[in-house]
Amino acid sequence: MKIKSATFDKSAARADQYPPAVLPEIAFAGRSNVGKSSLINTLLNRKHLVKTSGTPGKTRLINFFVVNNAFSFVDLPGYGYARVPASEKKHWGKMIETYLRTRPTLKGVVVLQDIRRMPGQEENELLDFLGHYNLPAIFVLTKADKFSNNKQATQAKKIRQEMGLEADEIVCFSAKSRRGVDTLWEMIAGLLDSETADIQTK
Repeated sequence: MKIKSATFDKSAARADQYPPAVLPEIAFAGRSNVGKSSLINTLLNRKHLVKTSGTPGKTRLINFFVVNNAFSFVDLPGYGYARVPASEKKHWGKMIETYLRTRPTLKGVVVLQDIRRMPGQEENELLDFLGHYNLPAIFVLTKADKFSNNKQATQAKKIRQEMGLEADEIVCFSAKSRRGVDTLWEMIAGLLDSETADIQTK
C-alpha cells in the first residue's frame, strides 16, 4: 500500500466524541503491550505517529488516524492488564464494546496476539463478539521475530487450531523485520469499501 498521508485525527472516550462517520474504518484490538502501536506505525511507514510505550495500559482512549484521506485506522485501548483497577477495566471494556457495536463505518477488526503466548479468555470473547455482530476479523501474531521460522510455523498452527481459524485468517507479523506487512495490507484492503479502490498498491 502506498501511504501518501497519515495523520492523527482525534481521541474519543464516548460515541459523541467520534469523528463524523464518513470514512471506512479498520480497528486494531489486542491485549496491552501486544504491539498495536508498533504494528500501526509499521503499516503506515511512520516511526512515531502512534505513540509507543513500554508501560502496558498506556492507551486509554480510542484514537483515530486518517490514512490517504480515504480511510481510518482506529487504535482501541488494550485489555487484560492486571494492574489496571477493575473499575477502569470495566470502563475500557464498555468503551470498546460501544465502538465495535455501534460504529457504522467499521469494516473489520485486526486482532493482535503475542505469538509467544496462547490465546486467553479475552481473545476468545473478542472473536465471539465480533462474530455475533458479523464484523470481519484478521488475526495477527505479533513479535514473530522472537521465534525461528520453524517455531513461528509450529506456534501459529497451535494458536490457529486453538482459535478455530483457517490458515488464511492468521498472519505472522514483526515490526522489526517487517514480516507480514504486505500480507496484512492485502487483507486490510480486502475489507475496505470500493471507495478506496483508487488507492494504488505497490
